[in-house]
Formats: sequence, C-alpha cells, structure tokens
Amino acid sequence: MYIYDEYDQRIVEDRAKQFRDQVRRYLAGEFSEAEFLPLRLQNGLYVQRYAPMLRIAVPYGVLSAERLRKLAYITRRYDKGYAHITTRQNIQLNWPNLEEVPDILEELTQVQMHAIQTSGNCIRNTTTDQFAGVAADELIDPRPWCEIIRQWSTFHPEFAFLPRKFKIAINGAEQDRAAIGIHDIGLNAVRNEQGELGFQVLVGGGLGRTPMVGAEIREFLPWKHLLTYLEAILRVYNRYGRRDNKFKARIKILVKALTPAVFAEKVEAEWQNLKDGSATLTDSELQRVSKYFIPPQYETLDGDDAGYLSKRETDKGFNNWAMRNVQPHKVPGYAAVTLSLKATSISPGDITAEQLDAAADLADRYSLGEIRSTHYQNLVLPYIKQSDLHELWLQCRELGFATPTIGLLTDIICCPGGDYCSLANAKSIPIAESIQRQFDNLDYLHDIGELELNISGCMNACGHHHVGHIGILGVDKKGQEFYQVSLGGKSGRDSAIGKILGPSFAADQMPTVVQKLIDVYVDNRTPEERFIDTFERIGMAPFKEQVYAANN
Repeated sequence: MYIYDEYDQRIVEDRAKQFRDQVRRYLAGEFSEAEFLPLRLQNGLYVQRYAPMLRIAVPYGVLSAERLRKLAYITRRYDKGYAHITTRQNIQLNWPNLEEVPDILEELTQVQMHAIQTSGNCIRNTTTDQFAGVAADELIDPRPWCEIIRQWSTFHPEFAFLPRKFKIAINGAEQDRAAIGIHDIGLNAVRNEQGELGFQVLVGGGLGRTPMVGAEIREFLPWKHLLTYLEAILRVYNRYGRRDNKFKARIKILVKALTPAVFAEKVEAEWQNLKDGSATLTDSELQRVSKYFIPPQYETLDGDDAGYLSKRETDKGFNNWAMRNVQPHKVPGYAAVTLSLKATSISPGDITAEQLDAAADLADRYSLGEIRSTHYQNLVLPYIKQSDLHELWLQCRELGFATPTIGLLTDIICCPGGDYCSLANAKSIPIAESIQRQFDNLDYLHDIGELELNISGCMNACGHHHVGHIGILGVDKKGQEFYQVSLGGKSGRDSAIGKILGPSFAADQMPTVVQKLIDVYVDNRTPEERFIDTFERIGMAPFKEQVYAANN
C-alpha cells in the first residue's frame, strides 16, 4: 500500500486548509454560487437533492484498517452513520453539513486521505481490478501503475480544466475486471513477442447519454512511455474537445467525430513532442513506486486446506458462500474474499459505521490490515488463509457481509437515484430492493447463474446500466417514474452496450419484467450458457415477445 511522503502529506493538508478558507468566504457572502461551484467540485463536494454530498478518494480501491476506522468515525460524527461505495471505488457521504466539510477533510488528512479530483473536469480516480496483486490470472500487478498515474495527474496544471471529466482504468489480468472498455482511457497490460511489458491503449469509451466502447489506438505501448503517451492523448483532447456543449464534451465524442484512426494520428504527432522527455518513466522510478506493493510475507502452505474443503462438503451454507464470495488466489493456501454489501432491504453499496469498524477488525485479524473497495460496490479482503475461511464466514454472517450472491442477479450495481441525487429522473434503490425480493430463493439464484443487473436513475449512468446483462434506466414520463430495460451489455474484454428492449415500464412492473426475462433464459439456455450467452445466441425477439405479451 502506498504511503505518503512529506510532499504528499503537505499537499493534502494545504488543500484542506485552503478549502476551509474558501468555505468561510462563501458562507460570508464573499463568493457567489457560480464562483464557489468550481472550488467545491475540486474538493469532491456536490449539492444533492436534500444535502451536500462529499466524495472521498480511494485510489484504485485500496484501503487500510486505519482508514476504515477513520471513515467510521466521520460517518458517526459528521453524517448519518453510514457511507456509500461508488462504481469508481470511492466513498460517498450523503448528509454532511457544508460548514463541517472542512473538518471532515482535515480528519481525512490524518490517515492520508482526501477528496481531491473526485469531481470536476479533471482526471478522476484511476480504477483497477479489486483483486490486483492476488488474482490467479494476473499478468502484472496494476497498482503501481495506478499510483504512478495518480501522482502524475494530481494537480497537473495542464489538465485541471478539461472539456469534461476524465476517467482511466488499468487491467493487469487475463480477465478484465476493471471494465477498461468503458473508460476515457483503458490500459491493458500486454507483452510483445520479445516478452517486454507494455500496454494496449483504448480511448473513447464511456457511458452516460452517448454510451460507447473504447477504440484501440495503440496495440503496444512500451511501459516507459506510459505518461508521455497519456499526456499526448490529453493534449489532443484539450485542444480539440468541445467546450460549447457539455453533452458533447467527452473524449468519446471527439474520437467518434474524428474516427479512431485520425485521433490516433493526432496523438502520435503530439507524442513526438513528448517522447523521451522528462515524463519518460525509468527503472528507478518504477522501483520507487513498486516497493510499496511488494507481496506480503505469506506463509508456506500446501495447496488447498483440508479443513476448508471438508467444511464445504458438510455445510451447505458455507459452501454456497465459498462458491460465490471466495476468489482463487495466486498463492497456494490463500484466497480473496468479497464482503457483500447487497443484503436485501439495504441500499446496494451502503455500509454503516458499525460495519466499517467491523470490516477494519476483519482486515486486521485475517487480511494483514488491508481491504479493497470494488466498482461492484462491495469490499474485498485480499489475503485470507483458507484455514481461516470458515471462521471468517461465521463472523461475516453476524455482520451482514455474507450474502452469497456475488456475480448473481441480486448482486446489483445501483446508483443512489432519486432518493438522493438532484439529477435523477427516478428512484433506483426501491427497484433494486423489489428485484432482490422477487429472487430471494438462493437455490434459484444459483441455478440462474452469473448475471449482471445494473440500475441507473438517469442518463448519467452512474449505475452502469448500459453494460449490465440486464440494464435498467429510470426515465421521466410526464412527471411519472418509469424504467427502460436494455439487454446484452457487457463490461469485460468483449465490452458491449446493451440494446433497448422496448417501451418503459412502471415501477411496480419491474420485478415481473425481470422474472419474464429470466423465464425466457431458463427455457432456452443450454447447460453451459450464462444469461448473456443465451441472449447473444437467440437475440432480442424472444425476450421482447414474452415481456410485452405479458404486459399488454
């Protein structure tokens, strides 16, 4: 885990002091709303439907037990006792008082945390695989590269006021769990024929009003040129990106307008001015950052633990949890465990102050003091001995972390929606809960198998509905909340944007609509097929016919 040096610490402390003075001046009437807007956005502060919302940075999702305890304290002292995990692996507080936000930022500096660049038209939090450094299918650990980008992009003077917000993701594994295809820049670690490390570069992905999958503009970029090439991309975007219309300001619009080939030509031309310049990475710089991410001192264990395997055979509940919430590890005898934040009746991704403290205790006791936030709005303990899994499961059941549905239909990605967000057209959380209640039979869920269902309350797509196998979008119809359904989205290596099923549905119809979709899948699947596989084989028509025939 990266540890701040004196410069990092001074930066966040100075920023907190600066914002304290800006808030004082705003409250004293020295700043107008328009003048205060960019200042608060630079510090992660939004104005939501009922209260401000503060977004706290969690670089590439890595947290310590100490940081979790600080977050627990902050939610008790300054909020309503809970926090929310976002699809960018950050933490949101939904009820802080504006007057106390400077106090929150000051508290965060005590544990090397902040809210810098979590909003505004800048480079946001770089995200990656929640299993980085421990995944069995990993080519490289992407965390050092995320940290290099974080240090390069923080307060970069040239990219502080881009045409629009900007998001980067890095994948270092065979399976893409970072969803790089739907980011402004997606980086995929690869090796060339000589075995040299580099990155495949995708540009122009993104969701929102105009969803697109990123296009490859470079098949292989040598690692030492990573920052200079990123800088070339950002310069081209800064120069040619639209600023007259925020709905057409994202880099994906520019890439489409120019075509990926022409955009790549402009980047290559700009890169010639930067290549081998001062931002070129060196072995010593890579080693400086990488030393913070060296593997921990694992115990030498003999493969799978016999006691763990025996308990799986004799305890169905434990086995269900192990099948869905336990991830294979690159080190024999270890596992990574996902703590589910998707219990029915709880807003997906919400975690109470008590649970934050409890998760910190679990991290200290079982996972070397480290825990991860995920873009699926859950938490991960990355360093668990298999011999500890049964004991951990028993504790997770008591704490509300053991819902054994990771990767299944009710492990829903869901934005806060109209319950909080002033931009939302409709509520998201009640729809998620109604679907969870419709599918409350665990055996049935396991029979349905892997299925990603994502819900957004508006076209900003904070719930990533475009890339859900089933996507649900809240829409406004003459002042009434309705929900549009899309099918066929994917967020892995073969990312795809879902296709709209047809006319939207009322809120009370949604559990039945999803049930009809599942019925079509179950009736048509082959034994090895997931929902998305069946959809791609049989197409939209059978789903549309079943759903609308039942609702006419």
